[in-house]
Amino acid sequence: MQLTILRSSCGKGIYEMKIKKTYFRMYVNDLDKVLPYYEKLFGTHPDLRFKYPEMHLELASIGDFLFVAGKSEDLKPFSMTKLTFMVDSLDDFLIYFEHNNVAIIREPRIVPTGKNVTVRHPDGLIAEYVEHQPAQVKAVNLTKSK
Repeated sequence: MQLTILRSSCGKGIYEMKIKKTYFRMYVNDLDKVLPYYEKLFGTHPDLRFKYPEMHLELASIGDFLFVAGKSEDLKPFSMTKLTFMVDSLDDFLIYFEHNNVAIIREPRIVPTGKNVTVRHPDGLIAEYVEHQPAQVKAVNLTKSK
């Protein structure tokens, strides 16, 4: 799925931003226990699987699901985040957030696959926005289809 959003920024014209993919987040303790069911359901293996050692997590995506695995105490800081939006330019979205009453919960940071930010939308939804960097994704991807 690709959604295009048009916005104007600081009177400098209309810019195009893209949400490349939207993931529903599932929090689990063990990827190896849950992935076989979803592999069978979707008829495919994970597109991406990687470790996030700094946060003691492991993540995998299949279809429109992003599985975030770890111990309960490691998952707790992330458990209110319901969606992940993969975007074309995190910097453009940060400008959009600034002008549209979107609160930043976790400041932009470098993550194993690129960079991300966690925000609270005006309606209260907490979401992660991530911009993947292809070289970083390739370097950390544990799937056979690198």
